[in-house]
Amino acid sequence: MPPLPDLDFVRSQFPGLKQDCTFFDNAGGSQILKSAVDRINTFLFEKNVQIGGSYAVSQSAAAALHEARQAGMTLVNAARPEEIVFGPSTTVLLQNLSRAMESQFVPGDEIIVTVSDHESNIGPWDRLQASGVVVKFWPLDRETLTLKLEDLEPLMSERTRLVAVTHVSNILGAVNDIRAIADFVHARGALICVDAVAYAPHRAIDVQAFDADFYVFSLYKVFGPHYALMYGKYALLAELDTLYHYFYGKEKVPGKLEPGNPNYELAYATCGIVDYLTGLGERAGETGSSRMKVEAAYRAITAQEEALSERLLAYMRARNDCTIIGDASADGRRRVPTIAFRLDGRDAADICRKVDGFQVAIRHGDFHSRRLAEYLGLTDHGGMLRVSMVHYNTIEEVDRLTAALDTILSDGSSVS
Repeated sequence: MPPLPDLDFVRSQFPGLKQDCTFFDNAGGSQILKSAVDRINTFLFEKNVQIGGSYAVSQSAAAALHEARQAGMTLVNAARPEEIVFGPSTTVLLQNLSRAMESQFVPGDEIIVTVSDHESNIGPWDRLQASGVVVKFWPLDRETLTLKLEDLEPLMSERTRLVAVTHVSNILGAVNDIRAIADFVHARGALICVDAVAYAPHRAIDVQAFDADFYVFSLYKVFGPHYALMYGKYALLAELDTLYHYFYGKEKVPGKLEPGNPNYELAYATCGIVDYLTGLGERAGETGSSRMKVEAAYRAITAQEEALSERLLAYMRARNDCTIIGDASADGRRRVPTIAFRLDGRDAADICRKVDGFQVAIRHGDFHSRRLAEYLGLTDHGGMLRVSMVHYNTIEEVDRLTAALDTILSDGSSVS
């Protein structure tokens, strides 16, 4: 087993954790690193000009943006910094990608999406039906709650151009085998676009090993500011239409996909995220490259998250009134610590509000994966409850939540 991270060090890097609140809504947005905020401040105080000028401060700003792309390259193991595109959110980046790809499709071309994705990786592709694109849904196996290639195979044809899939469901917490899906899709002549929002905070990303064509996630769920990152294979980015001015030609990668230019200071915060991960990797004993340190950091993160998951899931498995939505095991190869559940006869919104009183932050509803919630018939009674943990959470915080639930559930009230 890899070593557990030094939690005193970890928690000291997140100033927001000093509040009297247990943050178990990290899938909605994690706490931000001090190192990320420091990078934002450094840019705003020392480099806050437009890039492209000949004077020294503008050159420094351009160097900072390039450093941000290099940090993104290290974070996802891209082949070159130009494969990193910044944008306001995963939702916006995927909408931009669909717009930039639209001219590549002709009526009758097919795109496959999954019923288990967040709407961010369904809606932008679904809208292309207005241009004659045929959209098909890859169903979730209702018994195992997993995506199976044998269910994808009959959907694919010679007209399939793209398969959009999530790396981890923000409800089920299940890790999909992206490399296996990519190999399957590529063998049939199509591309793959991966929403990695629910994966990126928890496991090391390696877009080259995954052979992903496009891979998108939000930095504000990976310990940074409210911003997002998209990786795309350079040759594929070069084929996309410009979203910027007409004189930003197809060859201007990645700038043509960042209309108005990226938010420089938020992009620069990516460096702070990688600084933290490399430092965590060093504390785990890694002395190699920055990338090797990032991978070591995520191994330690996985060990901590497995312990957190097992503590909470063991509590849930022991209750005969609790239904875990998805895999009930804590195996870090199969799931991340994003755990959705229902309590028999109890309204999720009511439980959530009562948990608030214990200074524990969780969430209820469908988490913008409404199609999945509807598919599973879990939209009534306030939807589902969700506890989404990350490595800075502690076993003591899990116990704080379960003690709160014990108190709340002991009242015996139920929904009609």
